[in-house]
Amino acid sequence: MSGLRVYSTSVTGSREIKSQQSEVTRILDGKRIQYELVDISQDNALREEMRTLAGDPKAIPPQICNGNQYCGDYELFVEAVEQDTLQEFLKLD
Repeated sequence: MSGLRVYSTSVTGSREIKSQQSEVTRILDGKRIQYELVDISQDNALREEMRTLAGDPKAIPPQICNGNQYCGDYELFVEAVEQDTLQEFLKLD
């Protein structure tokens, strides 16, 4: 399990989650940062993996990890983009 992963779901009734997921992937794509999109709706084990890495039994997508290192959620991601600390946030240096 190495590399950047964005935990998301393709099955949600929440407009907010959909918009947050697409914003994260749009920003990563725009900065040409490679990542793997992990759809937790395909397998409960993936949801548990995401929640374990996040250290939160109620964590919801999007959640971002680099290998087994938890980076953060949408709010922390946006903060890192605004403060121009995305590389550090994603643990890419």
